[in-house]
Amino acid sequence: MSNPTNLNNLEKNQGNAAIGMGSNLGESLDTLKNAIQTLDEIPGINLISYSNWYRTKPVGGPKQPDYINGCALLKVELTPHNLLEILLETEQKFKRVRLEHWGPRTLDLDLILYDDLILDTPNLQIPHPRMRERAFVLVPLAEIAPDWIDPVSGKTIAKLLEEVECSGVSKL
Repeated sequence: MSNPTNLNNLEKNQGNAAIGMGSNLGESLDTLKNAIQTLDEIPGINLISYSNWYRTKPVGGPKQPDYINGCALLKVELTPHNLLEILLETEQKFKRVRLEHWGPRTLDLDLILYDDLILDTPNLQIPHPRMRERAFVLVPLAEIAPDWIDPVSGKTIAKLLEEVECSGVSKL
């Protein structure tokens, strides 16, 4: 699943993207399903596949309810920054409020991977900087993209999954 990407892809506006999805406020499962449908209806975004949903324990932040997490693969005709903008707008559509760092949320959409791009800007890091240590990302991502190669470590998502503790993640 790893396609060669260089900075020219930032101008070409097309690629494969993996996003992480999570919610722990409101009707989380409905919110996540509706968010996927919303993203698939946006011009320039085509849903390739999405994972099963997983109940996960919160990582960091205040005491809060368990999350429901999953991942989706998208074929996009957008730059990574444009895709991030759309993800943030979609969070807002589903009433995301940012009151505290790592706090509870109605919807969280993270850009995890964009082809094999490595990008470090003030508002966007690809691959997502903490994906390699988070079972709530790697479990669903390995389900739909086990052979995608993390461009930082050179390891497949399946291999990264073998290296994390997954006891707090259970399939719904």
